[in-house]
Amino acid sequence: MKGMTEEQAMKYLQDTLFVVGGKWKLPILRAVHSGNYRFRDIQRGVPSITTRVLSKELKHLEENKLIIRTVYHTPLAIEYKMSKYTESLLPVITTMILWGKNHRKKIREK
Repeated sequence: MKGMTEEQAMKYLQDTLFVVGGKWKLPILRAVHSGNYRFRDIQRGVPSITTRVLSKELKHLEENKLIIRTVYHTPLAIEYKMSKYTESLLPVITTMILWGKNHRKKIREK
């Protein structure tokens, strides 16, 4: 990459994978982006995720400033929303979805 060493580029790539890597983080972000703001709605929007894993991943996304957790006291409710910072990640997620679609076609070719 222009303006950085290979070592720096690799470190930034590893940082990115640490924050959004894994099986669940991007699907969670996608579910929240689609309008699922409450815990159970997010869980329904991400098939097969367990309550424990969703809770852990939401905390990790909040720590990395991708999700904002808001507690409402009357009535008691907790909502999760994407931060403004996360908007910079949306084009990357869209590109990854398209790449995945094309990859499925490619591996089906004989």
